[in-house]
Order: sequence, then structure tokens, then C-alpha cells
Amino acid sequence: MIETPASVPAGASGPAPPRAPTQELPQEPSRTPPRLPVPDGVGRFLVLAAVFVCAACGLVYELELVALGSYLAGDSVTHTSVVLSVMVFAMGLGSLLAKRLRTRAAAGFGIVEALLALVGGGSAMALYAYFAWVGGSMTVLIGFSLVLGVLIGAEMPLLMTLIQRIREQDAGGAVADLFAADYVGALVGGLAFPFLLLPLMGQLPGALAVGTVNAVAGGALVLWLFRGDLSPRSRRVLLLVNGLVVALLITGVAVVDSFEKAARRAVYGGEVRTVRNTAVQEIVLTEGVRHPGRSEPTGFAMFLDGRLRVCGGDERRYHEALVRPAMAAGPHGRVLVLGGGDGLALREVLRHPQVESATVVELDPGVVELARADPELGRLNRRSLDDPRVRVETGDAFDWLRSWPDSGRPPYDVIVSDLPDPGISDSSRLYSQEFYGLAARALSGRGRLAVHAGPAGERPRAYWTVETTLRTVGLRTAPYVVDGRLTGFTAGPDRSQRREGAAGDRPGDWGFVLAAHGAPPPLALAPAGAAPRAFHPADLHRASARAERGRLTGLPPSTLMHPRYRD
Repeated sequence: MIETPASVPAGASGPAPPRAPTQELPQEPSRTPPRLPVPDGVGRFLVLAAVFVCAACGLVYELELVALGSYLAGDSVTHTSVVLSVMVFAMGLGSLLAKRLRTRAAAGFGIVEALLALVGGGSAMALYAYFAWVGGSMTVLIGFSLVLGVLIGAEMPLLMTLIQRIREQDAGGAVADLFAADYVGALVGGLAFPFLLLPLMGQLPGALAVGTVNAVAGGALVLWLFRGDLSPRSRRVLLLVNGLVVALLITGVAVVDSFEKAARRAVYGGEVRTVRNTAVQEIVLTEGVRHPGRSEPTGFAMFLDGRLRVCGGDERRYHEALVRPAMAAGPHGRVLVLGGGDGLALREVLRHPQVESATVVELDPGVVELARADPELGRLNRRSLDDPRVRVETGDAFDWLRSWPDSGRPPYDVIVSDLPDPGISDSSRLYSQEFYGLAARALSGRGRLAVHAGPAGERPRAYWTVETTLRTVGLRTAPYVVDGRLTGFTAGPDRSQRREGAAGDRPGDWGFVLAAHGAPPPLALAPAGAAPRAFHPADLHRASARAERGRLTGLPPSTLMHPRYRD
């Protein structure tokens, strides 16, 4: 019987079981990475410097999409949310996809940076071109956010592999170093965008310049520091790709002025004769703008951040309808105009000889400068801003009203709110319950507040929310909706032109609300002063009846913490 080890008594000695002969497995020769052209410490510093530059560039691309998307479509809250959420999701997707490139981290990082520089640097120009010649921007904005997010997300795993390639260290320490450089670079990029790139270069040239820096930094890191990790063929391909990207971006910088002029002509539909970029907005003055339904051009037009603010064909009717009912309803010796830096509402105020003083509060001094310097705008406003009774102050209307009690000035008989449309996210605070409470405090006992509240026909809920909000601060209201606004552009959140043949090609309207303490103010036109030229008593009667026919009730007021002007 053959005994198994289990059948041998404990302690019994016996022959040891034979051992199978062991065979040594052949050892693969260890592959030592090629040496870097610099000491390891310098190499790590250069990788972290590249992380810093790439992070700064990536955040600039992100802010560029947010700013341009908000500028083109007007709703900053929606577009900021869309860009950020899509990019963050895409960055996670890019990190997963980068796992396939870790075995060739140097070549993969070089390709990613070249693509990122091209897409990020050219995104602003491509987005503007699509908006100008095709119309709309949201779909393209989402597409760029997705692509840029994937490329940005792929950077960190590849950089982690490259920095570990220089010198092995614990994963926590390597991640800490990379994220520190990444966050500091994001800080620099975030501050450089509003304070350097936009004021000095503008959106399109700034994006192209940042793309060029991105391509040079990424290409230099791979083609010089990690050139030993690349095959000769990979080096040639990366050199060619980076050279083409840099050449395309530099060409974009060279032609950007001509491109912007052509795009503006496509957007505004007329001859663009003045463009001024201020710290607040872009101001564009045009001639010969055509609108759907009209065969002849309407002459002068002024656009603020792409929105039509003044149209020579209908501005008299608008400003007379805004100002004259408020002036007719009682004393008007002291007048305050909020906004209206173009001087056109002020022109209607000064047509009443009883006016003793008028104060204009305008956020953008560039608008006031153009209103004084431009011959056509000066002709339209009749040099109202130079009248000795007029005082022009630069500031935010909300902050100005808030500090009014400290100024020691007496209350105003008339306040004219000639502010941007309530549907614009950045302007919603100027139509809030808190804002109207401040305005009501600055009114005299018999004072009136005249408010432009947006187009009632297109956005009735927003218009009647303004009226409701005025009533919640103790004012009594008299709403009226005036027809005659030319179509084609709006002053509201949507900058896109309406298409000919649509139902909206009929003349649009302006919604106004006149408010006062105590009782609803009467709607009339003052017999004093020059006779109206574009807005008559019959128009006002029709406007009041039209408003009442479309009245919406039961709406909540809009507040700072809960704006309600999104239809």
C-alpha cells in the first residue's frame, strides 16, 4: 500500500516526498524610460507649469462660452447653467476615455492639447459665425461645451502618468501637486478673462490668443521634455499637427477684424458705422437697418450688447408714450430718469417748460459720451444732455436709489424708468419688489413712476408681473400697451431676428405702467409743451383699453431672491 502523508503516524519519520524540479521563468529585461533632457526636479516643475497654463486656458474657454452664449442669446442664468453642467459631465467622460491613452501618455497628451487649443481658441469665432449667418446658438454651444469638457477631462490622467514617469511618488502626493497647480492656473485664467483679455483684446481675438498659448505650451512639453518617449513618426505627426493648429489660430487673429465686420453686417442688417466696447457692454450704431414687413430702411439704430435699444423709425413714439403721460398727471418740476443715457427720454422731459431740474442715472458712461458726440444721436436727442437743468450721474440705478436718502435731495415729482427689458437676467433686479420700494420712497406725495415693462403681447406674464410687483409696494397703477414697435429685433432677452412670414411680423408693442401713491394716476397727455408728433390722446385711450383686455391676475411679485420674469 502506498501511504499518503495523512496515513503516516504523527512523529514517524519517513522519506521526504520528492519535489518536482523547479524551472526558472525567463525574466523580461526591464525597460528604463529614456532620460529627460533636464534633471528630475526641473522636469517635475515643467510638468506642473504646463498644468498651470493648461488650467488657465481651459477656464478661459469655459468663461468664453458662458459670456458669448449669454451675449448671443441673452439669458445668462440658463446659458451659464448649461455650459457648466455639460462641461463637468464631459470632463468625467474625458477622464474615462483617457485611460486608453495612458500607455502612450506623451503622444496622447500632445494630441489632446492640440485639439483643445484648436477647438477652444476657435470656439468663439465659430459660435458667432453660426449665430450671424444661421441663427440660434444653443445647440452649437452645447456641442462646444461637450467637446471642450471631454478634452479638458482627459488632461489630468495623462499628466498624472507623465509626472509619475519622471519620479515615482505616492498617488496622494502626486494628485495634490497636480491639483494645486491646476487650481492656481484656474484662478489666474478666471481673473485674466474679465480684467485683461476682454478689455485689451475682446472676445474673439482673446480666445484665439489663448488657444495659441495652449498649443505652444502643450506641444513644447511633449516634443521637448518627453521627446524620448515618442517614436520618430509620432514626433513628426505631433510637430505637424501643432504647427497647423498654431498657423490656423494666428491666421484667425489676422482676419478677425474683417470677420467681425462681416458678421455684424449679417446680424444687424445695416451699415455698422460705430462700435465701442465699454466696461459694461458693446455699443453698436448702424444706418439703414431693414425690418421684416418694411421695404425701406429705418435709418439710425443703436444696439446695446446686440439688443436694439434705439430705432430711428419708432423711437419718438416709444419715448413720448413713456414720458408724456407721467408728465401730464401732476407737477413735474423735479424729474429723475433711470437709464436713458441716450438722452431721448430726457428730450421728451425737457419739452415741458415747467421742468426745473432733471437727473439722469446711467450705468454706462460710454452711452452718454456717444449721445453727446455722435451727430445723428445728438440730432435725435436735441442735445438734451447739455441742457443746464440736467445733471448726469454714472451708477447702478438700484444702488443709486438705495443711497438717495443720504444725498439730502428732495423727492422727485416724476421718475422715468427707461431700463433694459425685465426678461434679461441681469436686469431682473431693476424690476423687483425691492427696487420699486426704493423708487416709491424717492417719489413725492403726488409723484408718478413711469415704467417700461417689456412687450405685453409677446410676454404677457412678464408684463403683468411688473404691474403686480408695483402694486405690492403700495403704488396704484395705470397700465397701457402701445402698438407700433417695429419688428425684426427686440429689446428683450432674445437677440435673434424674427423670420419674415412668421405671425410675429405684425407690428409689436411696448408695455408701460404708470404708478403713483394713493389713487391710480390719470392717463392723459399734457396740453402744455410742444404738441405730440408720434403719440396722441386717441393712442393713449386705445393703449389703456388694450391693456385691460389682456390683464392677467393672481400673479406673484418678483423679488431679488425669486425673480419671476421667465415666461
